[in-house]
Amino acid sequence: MGDLLRIGLIGAGTIGRVHALNIARRLSGARLVAVADPVPEVATGIGDQLGIPAVYGAAEELLSDRAVEAVVIASPAPTHAQLIRDAAAACKHVFCEKPVGLDLPVIDLALEATARAGVTLQVGFQRRFDRSFRQARDLVAEGLIGRPRLVRIISRDPQPASIPYLRSSGGLFMDMTIHDFDMARFLVADEIEEVTALGAVLVDPAIGREANDVDTAIIMLRYASGALCVIDNCRQAAYGYDQRIEVFGSEGVVMVGNEEMDRAVLVTADGARSASPQPWFRDRYADAYAAEMQAFVDTVRGGRRAEVGGEDGRAPVAIALAAQRSARERRPVLVSSVEPAGRPPR
Repeated sequence: MGDLLRIGLIGAGTIGRVHALNIARRLSGARLVAVADPVPEVATGIGDQLGIPAVYGAAEELLSDRAVEAVVIASPAPTHAQLIRDAAAACKHVFCEKPVGLDLPVIDLALEATARAGVTLQVGFQRRFDRSFRQARDLVAEGLIGRPRLVRIISRDPQPASIPYLRSSGGLFMDMTIHDFDMARFLVADEIEEVTALGAVLVDPAIGREANDVDTAIIMLRYASGALCVIDNCRQAAYGYDQRIEVFGSEGVVMVGNEEMDRAVLVTADGARSASPQPWFRDRYADAYAAEMQAFVDTVRGGRRAEVGGEDGRAPVAIALAAQRSARERRPVLVSSVEPAGRPPR
């Protein structure tokens, strides 16, 4: 490996562009050398903008490029697991956006492929790299709030994604709540054993009718320790991108509120007024996206274990599958019940 890790991008849509711009403009130790996207104008557009030397129409072409040492997979969710396997077969290190796959047997094949090839796999849960959420995790780990009892996670988007996107995303629990399932594990370093989920269509009837999904949900989790977590999600919040957490313990509580557009508070005879939350995920997590990609580059170059590895990508998918079953069958579901038969505990 040379001085710079040579990275190829697979998928140049919204999140792919976020990663491309960070690699090109904000990272050290890396260079974006190739991009692949099935829409020619998308691939050539970002290639021209960032001076990327190789532009391809198919992932297979990029994976055969010997100049590429690592890949960022930012393609649609159903393609992730197979692309991880293909990248491992080509001996490329992998950063893959969530979810790492849509079902557990397929994910297991992908994880086995990266292990056999000896390549790094990091999964894109950028909230772990947000400075405030990391600080909250550290305070819990130091024991400053005592034994965790209750976790609350609020995650609401300013507007829903398009119906075509929602159809292929795996559904709200797999596409949106999966970040919250990861945060639930991350904040208290404990595994989820049981899930109870309620879902409703309250934002857009087309989400239920055309995407066969829900847009509003409450999910209750039980940890192995016995602690409890409540997550609430909605695809539409009129006031902005709503991202808050709270961990309540036997000795105290740690809370993280929204990142607002600015910190100014106006107080007059008419009352007090402050700024709205950040408008969208690219603004709220701009620094976190750069930090997670820098961590990937540093991990590969340093030969270290990924901070958010394959098992960290797999666990939230298992929780999401349990949530889907719970909402469908209107009952609590053990996460262990969605595991493939015969899989040893890890």
